[in-house]
This record gives sequence, structure tokens and C-alpha cells, in this order.
Amino acid sequence: MSTTTTEYNLKAIEERWKAYWHQHELHKARPRPGKPNYYCLDMFPYPSGEGLHVGHWRGYVLSDVWSRYMALKGFSVLHPMGWDAFGLPAENAAIKHGDHPEKYTRRSCANMKRQLQEIGAMYDWDREINSSSPDYYKWTQWTFLKFYERGLAYRKPASINWCPSCRTGLADEEVVDGACERCGAEVTKKYLPQWFYKITDYSQRLIDDLAELDWPDKVKKMQSDWIGRSEGAEVDFEIVGTGQKMRIFTTRPDTLYGATYMVMAPEHELVDQITTPEQRSKVEEYVAQTRSRSEVERQEHKEKTGVFTGGYAVNPVNNEKIPIWISDYVLLSYGTGAIMAVPAHDARDFEFAHKFQLPIVQVIETPPDWNPEEAFTGVGRMLNSGPYDGLMSDEGKAKITEDLESRGLGVKKINYRLRDWLISRQRYWGAPIPMVHCQKCGPVPVPETELPVKLPHVESYQPSGTGESPLATVEEWVNTTCPSCKGPARRDTDTLSQWICSRWYYLRYVSPHNDEVAWTQEEMKQWLPVDMYVGGIEHAVLHLLYSRFYTKVLYDLGFVNFREPFKRLFNQGMICRKGSSGRVEKMSKSKGNVVAPDELVNRYGTDALRAYELFIGPPEVDAEWGDSGIEGVSRWLKRVWNLLGGHCFKAEPEVDPEVLRWTHRSIKKITEDIERLHLNTSVAALMEWLNFLIDKKRSEPDSISLETVKTYLVLMAPIAPFHAEELWNRLGQEGSIFAPTLASWPTWDEAYLVEHTLEIVVQVNGKVRDKLTVPASDDPASIQRKALELEKVQSALEGRSVKKVISVPGKLLNLVVG
Repeated sequence: MSTTTTEYNLKAIEERWKAYWHQHELHKARPRPGKPNYYCLDMFPYPSGEGLHVGHWRGYVLSDVWSRYMALKGFSVLHPMGWDAFGLPAENAAIKHGDHPEKYTRRSCANMKRQLQEIGAMYDWDREINSSSPDYYKWTQWTFLKFYERGLAYRKPASINWCPSCRTGLADEEVVDGACERCGAEVTKKYLPQWFYKITDYSQRLIDDLAELDWPDKVKKMQSDWIGRSEGAEVDFEIVGTGQKMRIFTTRPDTLYGATYMVMAPEHELVDQITTPEQRSKVEEYVAQTRSRSEVERQEHKEKTGVFTGGYAVNPVNNEKIPIWISDYVLLSYGTGAIMAVPAHDARDFEFAHKFQLPIVQVIETPPDWNPEEAFTGVGRMLNSGPYDGLMSDEGKAKITEDLESRGLGVKKINYRLRDWLISRQRYWGAPIPMVHCQKCGPVPVPETELPVKLPHVESYQPSGTGESPLATVEEWVNTTCPSCKGPARRDTDTLSQWICSRWYYLRYVSPHNDEVAWTQEEMKQWLPVDMYVGGIEHAVLHLLYSRFYTKVLYDLGFVNFREPFKRLFNQGMICRKGSSGRVEKMSKSKGNVVAPDELVNRYGTDALRAYELFIGPPEVDAEWGDSGIEGVSRWLKRVWNLLGGHCFKAEPEVDPEVLRWTHRSIKKITEDIERLHLNTSVAALMEWLNFLIDKKRSEPDSISLETVKTYLVLMAPIAPFHAEELWNRLGQEGSIFAPTLASWPTWDEAYLVEHTLEIVVQVNGKVRDKLTVPASDDPASIQRKALELEKVQSALEGRSVKKVISVPGKLLNLVVG
């Protein structure tokens, strides 16, 4: 491809190169003999009618720079894109716009695809997927059946988080500060039959395998904390007058002698049995209040509430009778749903005991300066603990647990905070659960040959609010035949959470058009696991944890040959801007601070916006958008254009030592910065190098070779591909920089990085007096002697002697005089 026009017409340049890339299939992912494969993946977006703003661009530009860099390094790169189109986000948006989710999704996907194509990203659009398409969710349903066969999918009545606005059940991870993660409504509780995945079977593996991941430590810690491994003991307390025992889990057996009361979750099955007639009305009232509150709400820091049941338990280590209370800060889903309360050494128990005037017994020595108005939660020497007095906490934990085990009153135990994953939704817009319910056979899986179970088209899809999915009213779809006994049966009317659809999508990209299997073994082994995954840290627990679980199950089933889906993870920071409130906040239409990319692209061109998204700050850190900043980046690109497009360069190899030193120093700097994803400093390095080249060309017109400017364009190409391609062509080079056989990422020669001379700043009493150029081989004494011979330095010394010399080797010399 060659061009003759010199017009700086950005729109024409961009359209020309997009057409060229498409025509020559430069973004098509295909393994090539002798080349390694590389898989770079963006977290695929929800289709939104509002489209993309410049905050969204940041992550997409970053992943494209990385993909283009890896292509120039010689890799065959798979960089796909698709749509997370099923589930609550799309359905809620459709309801808001008064549209059907199918039409809304289709229109939104088309608009966002147009915007993503404007970015100039090297997406292989032939592999585009859509989670709401039957040829995709057929395989989502297939994964459900495989989990069911493995015993990892089950249905049970459960008290679940219920969003009254979205009118559906929510997983624990979808509740943030007591509110729905999607719409912000206050979450309540509802008792319904629900489908779950047994993610808890994988708790320890999910923790252990974090060690092998090249992920931010913050994300790994968030996942580890969410899984919440606790080591301790389960201990039995006899309930007075019932002959029954109440088992509790504690991480601190060393504090058992300090247990002065018990607390049960209000839903605990023993509450009704141990409550005395005198306390029953109060207990029943409190239990009813608790049912309306989510577990997340109950864990918030607030004033403690509770009711005495009238029952008592016996502490197994000292046989003391202690009262049994109920309180909503104890959860039935964690541990055994009951705790021993040690107010002297637990902050929540301390607060509860103070409020209800319950005994507080110290059993661990506290530091001399400890505030007695607070619980001491640390470890130390045991006291008031009978035969265990004087033992340190670790030894005491082990000894007490061992003694309880020998008496049949306890057992060493590991607990996890992680709960099984709620996967069913009482909504329309989702993949139907491939199960039927037969009065004779019970729940029966739909045969794989009958997949997909297609979502029927209905005009009225809004959630009922009764707890039943809108699908329950579609009688012709619901009523079916049992696959087992051939008798009448009903389809399961819940749909799968959108999180199921997006747990395995990275696998479908390798075989997106295969009708026989979800992915082929050959293509899976060619491309997977994902080498680089780019997305926001808001998905640290929900999406990433679920994807890791999904992958481990598929590994155990023999469908993949890797245990972790994403080798390397990069979380880009958010783009923020002042909103209608006057505060700098994450870009959002509701906050009135959105900047649309379309106008900026029309005014400055795609490359300027791409480069500014990178230059605005370290990509892992939130950055404040400034409309004027893009002007400077645009000027840099125009200066590149004027230098490289408006001058001739010598064909001979580069020999100028200064040019060679700048070139190899820049190659090293930009390469290392891109490897660390410090893309802001990569742009800065290109700007600095350009300044040198312009000055050099001005002072020595024949000093720069074609070889040097070609190297500049290759290093610039991942960041500003349109400018790089056009200028590459104008310099007489055929084809595309990104063609596998033309250009490659340059390497630096350490020999050119060695400085042969040094420029030393010379100060007298901290004030700069002159600069001194010396051979790099000069020793400190020689440099000092030459500095003293400088005329400006001698004038500043005024005949005074030097009392002290302060030096920064290779940079600065400060002469201190009296």
C-alpha cells in the first residue's frame, strides 16, 4: 500500500488503515508455524444503550497496546471481543428504556461495536460472541449439566438475599453494604427454592493456587479474605435440661475459660427448643425482625441487639452454667450458627456484654498500658484458665483442643467464610436452567441432545415480584415431558445468573463457531490459558473467583488441561471527573460527568485520544480527566508527522554516536516500560526522543538515517497505530508495520548505553555556578580538580578554601567553602 497525498487528514488516514487491516486479515488470530501463540483478553462488556465513554476506552486501549506489542515481538496474538448480554444489567436497562431486552441488546451491541472499531483495536471480530445467543448459551447449559452430573449443582429451599427492585435473588457477592450491587436498592430476605453451585468444595484449592498467579497482591488478598479460611476447633456445649448439645466453632480455644455466655443465630434450629415460655414472645418477635435483613446488613458495625432465650449451656472446660442469647450478628451460614462469647477478648462480644451487663472474664494477659474499656484480641500468656495457666496462646490452643478431643467434646476444625454460590434468578432475560421437574422422578436433567433449551419470546417479561420467574406463565413452554419416565413434567422456570454465562466465555473464543463442542481440545491447547487479562478491580471477587472455580471443575472433568484461567491480570484505574455534585467521581451518566469519545475523535483523531488515555497517569491508578490534556498529545503527533513526513533521511546505516545512544536508550526505556505496563512513561519517552530528533535534524540536516526513524515508528506503533502506519508507508515502506513478515520489535545494544562523557553540575555552597563535561573514566579527584579550574567557580570561591565536597557520582559536585 502506498500513498502520495501529504494532506494531514486524520479521518481519511484512519479509514484507509482500518480497511487495509480488514482486507489483509491482520487481526485474524491464527497459529503460525514457528511462532508462539499469545492470548490477550478484555473483560467483555455489558451492552449499554449509552455506549462507551472515555473511561471505558482506557482499558481497551491498554489491552490493544499490549496485543500490538506482543504481535511485534513475534507472537501470533488472539485478541477477541464479545458481549456479556444476558442477565440483570441488560434486562434492567431494557425496562428503563421501555424496550424488549432482545431488541435493546442487539441495538446496544451494534453501537458499542462501532465505538470499539473506532479505537483501532486489533480485535478478531470473526470470533465475536454474544452470551444471549442460543449457539452460545447452549454450551452454558451444557456446563450446568456437567456440574450437576458431578454433584456440584443442587437445588434447595433457602433464605436468600432478595432485591425488591430487581425482584430476584442475589448471591452474597452481589450485595454491597446491604444494597443490590446492580440497582442500589436495600436487600431483604426471601425463602425460595434455589439452585446453587458447591464452590465451597474448592475453598482450599482456590486459596492455594493464588500463589501461582501473576496478579496484583491486592486482588489475591481480596479473594483470600473472601474465602476466609479459619483454623480452630469445634466444641460441644451441653444445653441444660434438654440432653442436647450445641456445637460451636472457635478460632480461639485458648479463651474458652473466658466464655461467659453463648449466642445463637436467630434462625438456629435449637432456638425454639431452648426458649422458655417467659421469653418466647420476645424471641419470636426478634426472629421475625431478623428475617427481613440480609447477612451483609447484619455484619455491619452497629449497635448490638439481642434477646435472652431463657436457656443455659455448660462450659465444657470449667462446668460453669452460662446463658444462651440470640443476636443477628451471628450467622447461621458461618460455622455452626452459634458462638461462645468471650467478651474480654472479642470486640463484638465486649460491646454486647457491656450493653446487656453480662460478665467479662479476662483469660489472656494484657500489656501494662492496655485500655480496660476495650477487648484485648491479641495472644499472650493464659490466666484464670485452671490447669492451662501460664501457657502461651498457641500452646494453650493445641492443648485444650487435644484434651477436648480425648473427652469427645471437641475436634480440630478448619472453617471457610465462603458460601455456596447462588446461581438461579427469577428473571426472564437469561439462559433457562436445563432441568425439568417430574412428580414421579423429581428433578431430571434435559438430555444434551435437546440443548439449547431456548428462551421463549414473550412481550411481557417484567419480573412478577412473587418470587416466580415470568417464564412460569408461559404454559406452552413450561409444560413438557419427563426425559426419564416420559410422563408430564414442568420445566424449571428460573434462569441462570449472568455470572454463569461469563464464567467460561474465554474458552468459547477459541472455537466460537463449532456446533459440536463448546471448544475443541486442539484449539484449547493452542491458545489457553489466557496470558493477559485486563479489566477493573471491581471484579476481583465476583467474576474472577467464579471463573477460577469454573476452570478447576472443568479441569477435574478433563475438559481443560490447566487449573487457572488467567496467568496475568492487570486492573486499570478509573477515569474520574467532577460531577454535578462538585466532587471528582468515577465517570457515570447519572453523575453528569461523562465525556463521550466521539467528539474528541472527530476533533483530534483516534491516536491522540489513545495516547492521552495512556499519558494521563499510571494506568493502574485512578486519574482525573482534563479536557486540555489531549491538546499536548495532539501537538506531539503533529510534530512527529512534520518531522517524519516532511523530510528526507539518509539510507546509510546510522553512525552518529549521539543518535545511536538516544535510539538504544529509548528502545530500552520504552520496552521496559511497556513490559511493566507503565504506558504513561512510554509516551513520555517517545516525546523526549522526538525532541532530540527535531533538534538534531535542525542542527545537522544529514545526521539521521531512515533506519532510526523506522525504529521510532515501530516503537510508536502500538500506541498510535494510524500515524505509525501512514508514516511508515510515506517513508517508502510497503505493507503494514504489523504484518508478521515486515517489522519486528527492536532490541537495544548495551554497548550504546555506555556514557563516554558525563555532564557534571558544579555548585558552590549549593548554588549552581557552571557545568563540566568530563570523560566517564575520570576519577573523583580529577573531576574536582577540573571543577576548581572553571572561571565561574573561581570567581564564586573568591579565594576561599574548600572545606567539604559533596558529590552525586556522574551528576553533581557541590563545593562547600567557609
